[in-house]
Amino acid sequence: MRRDAKVVIAGAGVTGLTIAALLADLSPALQITVVDRSARPEFDSDADLDLRVSAIAPGSVDLLAGIGAWNESRPERRCPYDRMRVWDADHEVGGPSTLCFDADEFSIPHLGYIVENRSLIDALLAALSEHDVAFRFSSPLTALEESGNGHDVILENGNRMYADLVIAADGGRSLIREACGIAVDRYAYSQTAFVTHLMPERSHEATAWQRFLSDGPFALLPLADGRVSVVWSTEPKQAERASACSDEELAKLMTELSDGVLGQLEPAGPRGRFPLAAQHAREYVRHGIALIGDAAHTIHPLAGQGANLGLADAAALARVIEEALDAGEFIGDRPVLRRYARARRGANATMMQFMTGLNRLFASDSAVLGEFRRLGMTLFNASGPIRSRIAGVALGRR
Repeated sequence: MRRDAKVVIAGAGVTGLTIAALLADLSPALQITVVDRSARPEFDSDADLDLRVSAIAPGSVDLLAGIGAWNESRPERRCPYDRMRVWDADHEVGGPSTLCFDADEFSIPHLGYIVENRSLIDALLAALSEHDVAFRFSSPLTALEESGNGHDVILENGNRMYADLVIAADGGRSLIREACGIAVDRYAYSQTAFVTHLMPERSHEATAWQRFLSDGPFALLPLADGRVSVVWSTEPKQAERASACSDEELAKLMTELSDGVLGQLEPAGPRGRFPLAAQHAREYVRHGIALIGDAAHTIHPLAGQGANLGLADAAALARVIEEALDAGEFIGDRPVLRRYARARRGANATMMQFMTGLNRLFASDSAVLGEFRRLGMTLFNASGPIRSRIAGVALGRR
């Protein structure tokens, strides 16, 4: 027998809206409210592609399709990519140590999509319009208080909302997490991501390119209009200098850093930068509280897995809640929510440690480590089952 329950989701980003749609599909017994500090986003189809894009893996596409959001997303704001090429700055692209992944190798149409975040949020909101989900935009949260068997979520205007379950999808600086006193383990990379859009001289060939430099990875991600999105993880001063460059200086710098793999790269968009750090919540759940997405973990962007990990969190939590409803259990009970924590915390920690280790390995100038990288990448290309296993995880299919 399914019990009525009130759910408040803090955060109307991709992860928060996805868990809202998943839960709305489960049962009318769930009363769902999404709260966000920002105004409801208005999507402008005539605006240029935003700097914030995400790599969405096939497994995540399946999840978004299942809740009706993928069909609502705009094809002109997403770009499928069929190949990945990853190489060390000490070697030429295409050599034996270049990591090569192709969709055909895994019998799938695409390795993934580069999707504009705000267009994906618009698609999720469109999908949610078919459900009885309440929204409170422009409503900053200020506090969380225990109330009965759940919590009162307190807004800046003084309004209170009771919730049997509060889902924190409110980002790396989660107010919900902090209000609960949940500590995080944090690792600062001493790197800043410089991001912009560039127009390449040659076609990006539906390929995601990534070159490992001594100061961090330099990625060229394909966009639907022929441009590429650049994510360069570098020293903060380098990122600051790149932001201040003239267009001519930036074109020269970006072309050199890419090793000319797409010919001359010309500036074709705004510029931005943001500091990089990994952090992991020591607890994912408390009684009546569950953390998902960046509220629970943030990782280095070098493999583009951040959004996919958040979507996997949402899917796992929804499964746990569905099982609890079917069993007549109270969805806010800690033993129930711990099933979600067991399903996701270890997997997320493994991915975070792998990304941190990879970034450290490639950022070293050691000649010995350089030779180790070359040998390791060459062996990985021929590793068979290991290669397939790692690729399966990255594709969201394992």
